[in-house]
Amino acid sequence: MDNHQAGPVETGASMDYREHEKTYDLFLAGAKWGTMMVVVLLLAMVGGFFAGGGLLGGLLLFVILNVAGFYLLR
Repeated sequence: MDNHQAGPVETGASMDYREHEKTYDLFLAGAKWGTMMVVVLLLAMVGGFFAGGGLLGGLLLFVILNVAGFYLLR
């Protein structure tokens, strides 16, 4: 009989902790960068629509804030 267990860890199946940590680190990085991109997009939209910057002003603000965000969060 085969001793391979594919169930939960509580029943004796082995767990690949290195892979688990890599996946969690990737999730945290995606959450961080995704949140930054959404906040920058919203700020650029505010600058373009409500502050009178127009399309080019909002686009310029989006690029500047993205560069600053990537520099500060790296």
